[in-house]
Formats: sequence, structure tokens, C-alpha cells
Amino acid sequence: MTTGAPLWPFPDPIPNEDLVGVGADLTPATLLYAYSHGLFPMRVFADGPIGWWSPDPRGVLPLENFRFNRSLRRAQRNFLVTVNTAFEAVMRGCADPARPHGWIDESFVAAYVRLHQMGFAHSVEVWEQSDSHEPVMVGGVYGVAMGGLFAGESMFSRTSNASKVALAALVTRLRVGGGVLFDVQWRTDHLASMGAVEINRSEYLAALTLAVGRPQLTLVN
Repeated sequence: MTTGAPLWPFPDPIPNEDLVGVGADLTPATLLYAYSHGLFPMRVFADGPIGWWSPDPRGVLPLENFRFNRSLRRAQRNFLVTVNTAFEAVMRGCADPARPHGWIDESFVAAYVRLHQMGFAHSVEVWEQSDSHEPVMVGGVYGVAMGGLFAGESMFSRTSNASKVALAALVTRLRVGGGVLFDVQWRTDHLASMGAVEINRSEYLAALTLAVGRPQLTLVN
């Protein structure tokens, strides 16, 4: 898959340094080039400049590793899951200013909504159902898909287990939809409990090259 060159030159990553560069923009060409070369954007600090990151080591969640334990299977029965029905709302859930270390601002929302409209960004939504009112969104996850890569960006939860259910639904759909590489950026304890591991940057870039060369993955309800 080709994305064209961005207007901005990206420097080569420095060994053992996660931050590659600062600046540039969030146009589709820049974003797609970055993801296809192992980079993703995140503000260096709130209201600060855009940083371009390539963690070393990199967090990935091998699809075969995901842990569907008994409690998660029980929790799944309590929610309704949809795909790509409320992408912007999921982003805004992830951008909730009440969450610590928030950095998703209006420029990021606009940029990723545009990628969603182009078919490169996807969301999974988790809804709480009730007989007395319409379903209420209580969790979700979103990210960027290129070939067989899904680059997870952020997830949120407003009730117990909602983000785990979103992640489980995403993994299930990636398995059947052509996903081969699920990038989670950094391995946190939370993600590690569900099967995430760390690999070094060279391993990640080799896997990325193979992944983005595959047919575009699909996510379906």
C-alpha cells in the first residue's frame, strides 16, 4: 500500500529513544506515511507541539495471545457491541478532559474523523442496554488500519469491563477480517494482562512492512 510522501521530512529513529521528532501536521498524507513507517502522533504535553513517536521496545498484542477468560466472557453478555457507528463519539470519550494525561484535542478529532471517512480509521463501540431507555455508550476503542496493521490509538470505559469488552470485540474482528499486527504502542500492565508483549523496534518494523503490504483489513459488526 502506498500513501505518498508527506511535506515533512521525518528523521530516522534514535536507538532507545521513543520520540523521533516534533512538529509537522495531521493531514491524511502525513498520518498515513507516519503509520506505515512505524510512527504515531501524540502531543509532547497538553497544548504542546505534536510529537512523533516510535517506542523501543514496542507494545503489540499478538492476536493469538488475547486472553478470553471466563469473567470477560460473562461480561460480554451484558453489552451491545457495534463497529464504526459512532467514531467521533468514541474519540471524544477517549478525549474526556477528566481523564489524566489527556492530549486528544479538536485538531486530533478532526484529523482522525477525516481518516475514518477515508476508510483508514475505525472504532468499536460498547453500549449498555436497558428496557427503560436507549442504549448508552459506555466504552470504546479506535485506531488506524493499513493493510493488515491495526494501530490502536486509545480506548475508554465508563463502567466496569467496558474497555475490555471493546478490546475483545476488536481482536475477534481482526482475526477474521485480515488483521495480522495489532500495535498497542506501549505495553501497560492492563494490556499485558490481556496478552500484550514487547518487541524491539527492528522486529516491529519488519512485521510492519509485511503487514501494510497485505490487503486492507475489514471490521464488521
